Formats: sequence, C-alpha cells, structure tokens
Amino acid sequence: GSIWLWRKGEGNGDAGWTVKKVVTIPAQPADADDLPELLKGFGAVPPLITDIDLSVDDKFLYVSCWGTGEMLQYDVTDPMKPELAGKVELGGIVSRTKHPNGRDFGYGPQMVEISRDGKRVYWTNSLYSTWDDQFYPGDRGAAMVMAEVGETGGLTLAEDFWVDFPKGYR
Repeated sequence: GSIWLWRKGEGNGDAGWTVKKVVTIPAQPADADDLPELLKGFGAVPPLITDIDLSVDDKFLYVSCWGTGEMLQYDVTDPMKPELAGKVELGGIVSRTKHPNGRDFGYGPQMVEISRDGKRVYWTNSLYSTWDDQFYPGDRGAAMVMAEVGETGGLTLAEDFWVDFPKGYR
C-alpha cells in the first residue's frame, strides 16, 4: 500500500499537478495455511488501506490498514515527508491482535473518525460484508473502538471503550 501527495502548481506551471509517493506500507509475509483462499497464492497480507483521515489541525494523517490490522498515525506537518508518529495493532487477517480488554477484534480497522479536538480516534472493523466474507471468513462480529492521541503524537487504545454492534450489523 502507499500514500500519494498531489500538489497543484508544482513544476508544471500554475495549472499543472505533480504527484509523489510519500509513504509505502509493505505487505506482511504469511504462511499460506494462515491466509484466506483469496490470498494463499500471494504468501503475504496486503495492508488493504481502506480509509485515511486528516486531523482538523492538518497535523496528523490516520491510515487504516484493514488487512494487516494496523491503525497508523503520520505526522504530516511537512506533507512532503510524513513521519510515522503512532501505531496501534488490532485485528488483522493473520495477526488477529486482541484488544487490551482481551476481546477479539474481528476484521481490521476501518471507518476512521477523529474527534474535533484531535484527542481521540474512533474506528469500526467491518468493510463490506462481501469483502469481510472473502478476507475474513466467518462472521466475527462488528465493533467500534477508540484510541487516545498523545500530545505530540502516538496512539493508545482505550481499554474501557468498546461498542458491540447487534448481530448482523457489520
């Protein structure tokens, strides 16, 4: 997976656009036996970036990697050189990282929302039921979690925040 920066008026006159890859997020190698049918031939889990969200103050970019189960936080104060500022691992096709409260977080981070004050980041876990079924066989239940944002970056999952969705609502 990758993140690209599009800028107007850079190098091609005022009407032109330039495009530059500023972040690369690699796939995670995995044993084929641990992968769903769809990925067995690849021998790896792609990040499957499904959502990006920029904080209101334009300081942090949040990237949900639904396949690997990662929520990444980049400091984008210099948009040409994003720096990884925080990371939470939760769920994931192979890693299946549990929430700090001990519960399984089926699927991976998806549908990111940042509080207006920038101090909290919320996300759910289901993408689309047809994709869920292919990449994460079996209904794993839908949930929403929250991470607290550090003053200078960094993410910490809130142990006491977990919202279950009713069965069948993912």
